[in-house]
Amino acid sequence: MRVGIYGGTFDPIHFGHLVLAEQCREQCQLDEVWFVPAALPPHKLTASITSAETRCEMIELAIAGNPAFRLSTIELDRIGPSFTVTTLEHLHAHQALHEFFLLIGADSLKDLPHWREPSRILELATVVAVNRGDRPLPDRKELREVVGPAADQRIITVTMPGIDISSTDIRGRVHARRSIRYLVPRAVEMYIQHQGLFRTRDSGVSE
Repeated sequence: MRVGIYGGTFDPIHFGHLVLAEQCREQCQLDEVWFVPAALPPHKLTASITSAETRCEMIELAIAGNPAFRLSTIELDRIGPSFTVTTLEHLHAHQALHEFFLLIGADSLKDLPHWREPSRILELATVVAVNRGDRPLPDRKELREVVGPAADQRIITVTMPGIDISSTDIRGRVHARRSIRYLVPRAVEMYIQHQGLFRTRDSGVSE
């Protein structure tokens, strides 16, 4: 089975996340896309993040009705920071028959050389770099210097509509008592309202 792995804090999940996942599913002919919420993102260790349980509930509400989408708590069930290479190694050890595709924003390619064991990541998964709209793709020069030919052989590009939505903006809108209608699924919007989420000052976590 061809499986897309889509990690992030999803704080909260929004339509930009869902469109990205669906475009990757279609264009890469994936059987499933697994949403993998991070427990402790390495680059956000000092930030305040909504509880794992709450983020998972919002993901489940957002992906309900799409049989190709599923929630994976693999990183939440593990102690410590959520390193991508650790997640992929665990998946290979327990789901050896699957072929994995790591879904990331194309702008993250410039940071990939600085992730933990980028060469190993490219051994374990094909990286799907998603370009939003017609934005120019980052140069792969540094990545080629770090991982060699895999920078071209193990990375493919998918293009999605240029939807400019961020979790940071959504939290800011809720804090300012502004509408988030049509930025998140209706079920997620109602959940945020009923749970009173994001009404205090935003912590600065971005996504």
